[in-house]
Amino acid sequence: MSDFFQNGTITTLHRLNKDNVSGMEAELERFSTQRPMGLVLPSLFSELKGPALKPIVDQIAQVSYLNEVIIGLDNATKEQFEYAKEFFSVLPQHHRILWNDGPKLRQLNVQLIDKGIAPKEMGKGRNVWFCYGYAIASGRSEAIALHDCDILTYERELLARLFYPVANPAFNFEFCKGYYYRMADQKINGRVCRLLVTPLIRALKKVIGPMDYLDYLDSFRYALSGEFATRMDTIKEIRIPSDWGLEIGVLSEMYRNQSRKHICQVEIADAYDHKHQELSPDNVDEGLSKMSIDIAKAIFRKLATEGEVLSKEVFRTLKATYYREALDTVEAYYSDAMINGLVFDRHQEEKTVELFAQHIIRAGDAFLERPSETPFIPSWNRVTNAIPDILERLHDAVEEDNA
Repeated sequence: MSDFFQNGTITTLHRLNKDNVSGMEAELERFSTQRPMGLVLPSLFSELKGPALKPIVDQIAQVSYLNEVIIGLDNATKEQFEYAKEFFSVLPQHHRILWNDGPKLRQLNVQLIDKGIAPKEMGKGRNVWFCYGYAIASGRSEAIALHDCDILTYERELLARLFYPVANPAFNFEFCKGYYYRMADQKINGRVCRLLVTPLIRALKKVIGPMDYLDYLDSFRYALSGEFATRMDTIKEIRIPSDWGLEIGVLSEMYRNQSRKHICQVEIADAYDHKHQELSPDNVDEGLSKMSIDIAKAIFRKLATEGEVLSKEVFRTLKATYYREALDTVEAYYSDAMINGLVFDRHQEEKTVELFAQHIIRAGDAFLERPSETPFIPSWNRVTNAIPDILERLHDAVEEDNA
């Protein structure tokens, strides 16, 4: 049985009635006449060959309230793009695929580079940013949801719960973040969120003192979830990070742009499982090593914009404080696992904490060495100001690719 406790500075919407899917979908059908809904799916071509995406597409095909589906396709040749068109053709909804490696979108990107407003690196952030641009250009949706394409436990209830808070005209939420617990094969997963993000936020509270932004981040039960929904006006003004700081960066943008009463989190699934990144302890440019560094940098950059002065001394103190906080967290999860009869490798958990502690210093050093680094992609409002017809050209390019 789910709980109904409200904690933190944002509203939490719980999954109290697990048999209400058909009722939610019927309501969303009604809401869609006032607030049409679109779904963004950022995907690598390799995910079309994986075990998760086909069942996801089969579930989405049954969603009658959905007005459009926008698929961002990365790492695809011409032949693979044609394969993707066939793969997604089972969707009855209006759907378009952004062939991000195709000549038309590459040409558009060159024009963005000339203006100094192009995404600086490939990745999920860039993919999502272009998809959002197309969503604005198509004008078919008033609410947009986004989720990953590697969810092994996907049910369409996830999408209904994600959309409901921003699609219901009686609600005033502009942004909704999904949450769930991560468990598979009798093991607790979600290492970066459990062992880095939460202990780091709480360590920062001790080192720099109470801060509204840190309380806000600490209110999210799964800050790194790749599932969120927002209204279209919000999409036009947010800046999206192009690195692994995407989820934290989006939360930070919502903190900057929205009142707390317009932000919520919703429980979207019983349990959730997807592909797992390798820890990559010997390579800081891959796996959880790169992810942890990018996430820490995203938090540090936001603290700086809030007026916090960060120094080597602060980061050294933070590392020690984080390490103690994270070891206490491991103790808590060990107890939680034992009472539930789960497998828990305490040695590996503590090794992961040690690695993340080193990465906090690396992230701090990178922040101090490159204080003017701006990994955020400019908002679409800025881009359309610089190139007034860019959305029309993006729309035409995607339509021609999909013809």
